This record gives sequence, structure tokens and C-alpha cells, in this order.
Amino acid sequence: MCGIIGIVARSAVNQMLYDGLTVLQHRGQDAAGIATYDDGRLNLRKSNGLVRDVFHTRHMLNLRGRMGIGHVRYPTAGVSSNAEAQPFYVNSPYGITLAHNGNLTNSERLKQELFEDELRHINTESDSEVLLNVFARELQRLGKLRIDAEDIFAAVARVHERCRGAYAVVAMITGVGIVAFRDPYGIRPIVFGRRETADGDEYMVASESVAVDALGFELMRDIAPGEVIFISKHGELSTRECAPVRRHAPCIFEHVYFARPDSIIDGISVHKARMRMGEALAEKIAREWHGHDIDVVIPIPDTARTAALELAHTLDVKYREGFIKNRYIPRTFIMPGQALRRKSVRQKLNAIELEFEGKNVLLVDDSIVRGTTSGQIIEMAREAGARKVYFASAAPPVRYPNVYGIDMPTSDELIAHNRDEAEIARLIGADGLIFQDLDALADAARHGNPAIEEFEESCFTGKYVTGDVSAGYLDRVSRLRNDEAKAAREDGGDSLRDLFAANSASGDA
Repeated sequence: MCGIIGIVARSAVNQMLYDGLTVLQHRGQDAAGIATYDDGRLNLRKSNGLVRDVFHTRHMLNLRGRMGIGHVRYPTAGVSSNAEAQPFYVNSPYGITLAHNGNLTNSERLKQELFEDELRHINTESDSEVLLNVFARELQRLGKLRIDAEDIFAAVARVHERCRGAYAVVAMITGVGIVAFRDPYGIRPIVFGRRETADGDEYMVASESVAVDALGFELMRDIAPGEVIFISKHGELSTRECAPVRRHAPCIFEHVYFARPDSIIDGISVHKARMRMGEALAEKIAREWHGHDIDVVIPIPDTARTAALELAHTLDVKYREGFIKNRYIPRTFIMPGQALRRKSVRQKLNAIELEFEGKNVLLVDDSIVRGTTSGQIIEMAREAGARKVYFASAAPPVRYPNVYGIDMPTSDELIAHNRDEAEIARLIGADGLIFQDLDALADAARHGNPAIEEFEESCFTGKYVTGDVSAGYLDRVSRLRNDEAKAAREDGGDSLRDLFAANSASGDA
């Protein structure tokens, strides 16, 4: 998962881009980057680290210009290095920088086409660089010295024809303007906003509406599936749908975990969706755990708070904060390697013994992925004196990997894969375990926008909406994403080269 932003303004954009990326920092903590355009020159700064660590005063002073884009990243399968940080840049044609959130499911084939047919070299393992070169090639095919909105729409239409998977994109064409577009399924989120000034309108695009709000822009709407928006360097907006909307299926995990609660995605309030998840889970507990003995509901901070509070209210059970979070420890979900993930949990959370001692506690989390963190937290609750520890997940069991830009582990590393609730409860050490029903989860989100008929739910169902995810592709993803592969990438040894060689040789998606 990544965060993207782009702004065309009437004054310098460097501080706005920086501020917007800090608001989107939850979407990626591995690397950050900003590119701006000023008087014929591109300015670029990107590196590994948090936004606050990547950009210092000297960098900000160099990021001159009234037009720019930015990115925060965490890796799903690529190498965690400065070279993989975005935005990516290609000098021909025109000079293009691009930032991308999502994952292309046919990147290997595209990479081969770019090299063999179009003589373009891809220098990283990132599919974002592949997407940039596809876009650049389609603009180059036009053979024009100067391009306008119509040319950009034509080029993106060809990108939609060639690329498969999930992608929300913002690109800056040097001296021309900013382009933003979304895959024809609308899997990954992207919105745009406007702000009126005395000198004219300013526009921005971002992964989430919270960035638009934070910078004082008015949220216009989501970019539609298959739609392109173009903002010229003079601040003129043009839009067009450049691909047929196959099936609007936004990722439901945005509402479960990734998005900030103060965001609105595809017309759905994330906060309200999480409240409804809590209500639905409470109703299931009342049905299936009739006469339960729960004394207190305690959320696992931070994402589960909204659902847990509503669950407690619906069940008429006390709600208490039982864990204090150290906010200077990164999210364990996106940490490379199981050993580091295990070590960080106790550094990240500490139990308040008074809230646990002698009580039957229901812990509520947004989801259970590997189960390692859940097991350690249950152990902490027992050590704090809990008599019984029950566990509730606001999402259904995660049984399959996500291939659309979320760093879900391989199937073998998912605790719910090929296991029932009783087995999972035993493995994590819970006295009782309950999961959200998938229909209830979808209804909780859809209530905010009934026009959305379906969601991308592959991590729960194993059904991939793009229809091009084969067993061979999943095997390749598995070898790229498992903890052993991530450890190899961290070590930077020969095993990594062997891994990528094996993936390149495996079957096509």
C-alpha cells in the first residue's frame, strides 16, 4: 500500500506536498519522495525513511515550483532501497515523473515487451517503473512536439488496454501538467479537490480525502474507475473516462484497516463503515454467544477502536482502553520478516493491568492476518490478570494473499488458511474467537454508498476481480513475499538474485 499526491497551485507547492504526505504517512513508512517542476527544470528528492526524515530544509529549498507530485511507500515484493523510492522519472518523451499505488498483475510480461519491442530498460523491481514506461511509450507513439489533454487521454486509454491489476496513478509531465488516473475496476482509491484563490483555481489529487481536507481544498469527488483527469500547468482541469467500467469493485480492506477513519472513499465514510462493522459483530455475538460472560470490551489500538466502541455499546458491555501504544514503533503489519515483527509487539503495546485483572475480556481487532501479533496480545492480557480472553475480528478470516497492492503474506503464512475458527482460537490462545461475516462486512461499507454493487474481497474469498490471477502467478507472488524472501532482500545476498531469476522463469499471469 502506498500514498500519492499531486498539486497544481498558484504558489510554491513544496510545503503543501510535504504536509500532504505526512497526512498519508500511514499508507507507507518505507520511503518518501517529492518531484516539482519549475521554469523548465525538474526537481526531485526521494529516499528511504519517514517523510520527516527524508526532507530537510536544504531539500525543501531545492523543491521549487508551483506544480509537483509526491509518494509514500512500503514494499509488497520489491527491494527496500533508495532506488525503489518514488516518484520514478524517465526523460523521454518530455520528462515524466510518476507515483503509483497498487500492483500490476502482468508486470513481467510488460517488462519483456518494453525491452524486446520498445528497447526500454527497467532498472528496478518495481511495477511502478514498468507502468511509467508504458505511459511514456504511449505518449511517444503520438510523435508530437507539444501535447494537450486529448493526447494524454489517448495515451492513458492505451495504458488501460495494456496494464492489468490495480493502480491509482499521479504523473507529472514536465512543462505540461499533472495527470491522474485509476484502474477500470477502481480497486485503489484516489480523489481530487479544488481550492479557489484570488489568482485562480488550484487543484490537487490524493489517495485519501483526508489529505485534501488537511490542505484546505474542497473535495470534489473520487476519480471514477477508468477515468483520467488532467490539470495543465496553468490550472485548467479536463476529465474523461478512457476505459469501459468493467466492474466497480473498490478494495474493502481500505475500510477494514488501511484508510484513516476521517477519510471518505468512494462516497463511504470510513469512520461510519467501521461503526457499522462493530454493530454487525455485536449482533453476531448476541446470536452465537447467547448468555455470554464478557465483562469488558478492549480494543487493540488504533484501527479497531471505532468498531470496538460500537460493539460494546450494542452489547451494553463496558468499553475500556486497556493497551497503551508507543507511537514511535512502526506498524507491525508492514514490517519485513517475522522475527522483527515479533520483537516489535511488546515494544509497541503495554497493558494496563487494572483493566484486565479478574475480568473476562473481549479483545477486538480489525483483522487477524498471521496471528502472531494476536497471540502475543492475548498472552499480554493473561499476564495482566485476565480470567478469560475472548477475541473478535471486525473482518472475516483472511485466507488468501492480496495481489492488488497490499502486503498480505503468502497463503501458508496466513493463520486462517485451511483452518476453522476452533483451530485458529487454539493457535492464538483465545478462550473464544469470532469473525465478522463477509456479507455483514460488505453491507457495513455499502450502506454508505448503495451504488457500489461489489467490493474487491479476494483476501477473504480467493476470487480476484481482474480475472487474470493464475496459480502460477500466485506461486510467483508467494516466493517474492514470504518471510524468507524478505530476509534475503534485507541481506542483499545472492539468494535474492536467485529468487528473482526463479520468479522471472515461472509461469505467466
